[in-house]
Amino acid sequence: MILSIESSCDDSAIAITEIATCKLLFHKKISQELEHSVYGGVVPELASRLHAEALPRILELCRPYFSELKAVAVTSTPGLAVTLVEGVTMAKAISIALKIPIIGVNHLKGHIYSLFIEKETQFPLTVLLVSGGHTQVIQAKSFEEMKVVASTSDDSFGESFDKVAKMMNLGYPGGPVIEKLALDGDRKRYPFTIPLHQSPLIAFSYSGLKNAVRLAVLEGTEEDYKDIAASFEHIAVAHLIQKLKKYFKTNPPKHFAIVGGASANLYLREQIKTLLQPFGATLLLSELKYCSDNAAMIGRVAVEMYNKKMFTPHDALHVSSRSEL
Repeated sequence: MILSIESSCDDSAIAITEIATCKLLFHKKISQELEHSVYGGVVPELASRLHAEALPRILELCRPYFSELKAVAVTSTPGLAVTLVEGVTMAKAISIALKIPIIGVNHLKGHIYSLFIEKETQFPLTVLLVSGGHTQVIQAKSFEEMKVVASTSDDSFGESFDKVAKMMNLGYPGGPVIEKLALDGDRKRYPFTIPLHQSPLIAFSYSGLKNAVRLAVLEGTEEDYKDIAASFEHIAVAHLIQKLKKYFKTNPPKHFAIVGGASANLYLREQIKTLLQPFGATLLLSELKYCSDNAAMIGRVAVEMYNKKMFTPHDALHVSSRSEL
């Protein structure tokens, strides 16, 4: 079995995955949403302290599995350095105490492998990764061959939802709040401009849209919030769809996946399904409970790496915020 640890942002999670079958034997996550909601976003130093409290509590529940562990896996990049180090420090301690190797896991690969928790892998894939920290299109041919072909130049898709919610004083995380508010709103009331709509580049940007929403919030009232939320969500998704259409002209998909915390957005899922219909492409989605950060996806990557003997020496295991695959 492999014990995997996730602490890249504000979720403390540990999982146990069986190597031979990829079966998830244990998974527990402690969210910090309540503690950070009063600040309207994640406070790194607070998140680090909360990880230091939560991870040992979860680890205690894993003691019955210790004798059968063959490796310990941990998210080492990308993420917040002060939170990543909590998981890495624990992984090193477990490795020394149980005399088992460490597997340093890339968080972005983890999100892709959230599609394969307790399942066989399916490659090649075109992947849209949308989360609080990333908006990327990834061409994934195999575990070893993954290439980012488009990314955001500023705010991410998920981050823009959080910031719009903060403008309306709706709390954190903003994605579910804005999505729920938008259900009763008029998506066409506010004619926000689709970002980069005249640019030939396959790239994303949400800073301009975010500023347009800010002005609408300042000029409106709370009664307008549902229409602002709906119009914002409509344009934020339309931006993704427009750029994917451009990309598909030269790279038509056969298998397409949406991963990351913001992939739980049901409006986005509906629009992607419509986009894929002319191509006859299959859509892969993670279970909703595995869209956000979790240790089960880290464990699933670790099984692949264990079988390839891709272990990380203690002195080479460093935390990083770099978003490279």
